[in-house]
Amino acid sequence: MEGERKVVVAALQFACSDSVSGNVETAERLVRAAHKKGANIVLIQELFEGYYFCQAQREDFFKRAKPYKDHPTILRMQKLAQELGVVIPVSFFEEANNAHYNSVAIIDADGTDLGLYRKSHIPDGPGYQEKFYFNPGDTGFKVFSTKFAKIGIAICWDQWFPEAARAMVLQGAEILFYPTAIGSEPQDSELDSREHWKRVMCGHAGANLVPLVASNRIGKETIETEHGDSTIKFYGNSFIAGPTGEIMALANDKDEAILTAEFNLDKIKYQRHSWGVFRDRRPDLYKALLTLDGTRKSSSD
Repeated sequence: MEGERKVVVAALQFACSDSVSGNVETAERLVRAAHKKGANIVLIQELFEGYYFCQAQREDFFKRAKPYKDHPTILRMQKLAQELGVVIPVSFFEEANNAHYNSVAIIDADGTDLGLYRKSHIPDGPGYQEKFYFNPGDTGFKVFSTKFAKIGIAICWDQWFPEAARAMVLQGAEILFYPTAIGSEPQDSELDSREHWKRVMCGHAGANLVPLVASNRIGKETIETEHGDSTIKFYGNSFIAGPTGEIMALANDKDEAILTAEFNLDKIKYQRHSWGVFRDRRPDLYKALLTLDGTRKSSSD
């Protein structure tokens, strides 16, 4: 018999200023509003404390990084999570001695910090020059047991890699969450990735039979670079997908939004088990995935 382990997830979407205090206030206001709509787990967008600074390679932007321990925004979100009884993944720019990471701390519904995920795949292209700031994450893909569900968290560029989604679900993730900052491409005004972006993640949901939540920012942000000003218009389109890849809730490209959807995790679990994609996996045939060029070069070959 199917259980009734239900959870309401939320995705937030808003335009960032370059004021940490202002953005954290906005995030808190929207988390409170999501809670009033019944949300149990609330996803805030990537690096929401300020502008998406990775449009430029500037040494002064390293001042934006802070250590994980006693991080003021994480501490504030712990108090908020405890007050409201909600789970909040918190994205931040982490300084760890001489290393720097694009990280998320996962705060449980009682305010407990369940641990850290560091972004694994680091992009490097016009407007998205993250390799200048971030070391590749060293945590591996992780699953966090929260009050309401086992959740997998990955960050922005991670969302383009099916291996990351599959790894998290193999470890027991019942819902996938992707905080994001993506928009226009400064080098090509005709390139618009929003539909491609949604389809790829809906594929993760459908291939793994789990719900998926993506939170992206909106607004136009201009950063002074060594080559003049660079501007990105972030396209929002935050969404929640169901376990067959269907979009349950979708924001537009310009408005602040709070999206919610309810899922029966026990019902989805039995659907996932009965569909057979995890039963019929063949890890012994997937060795090519452990290579960069698809060849196997070992002494046993």
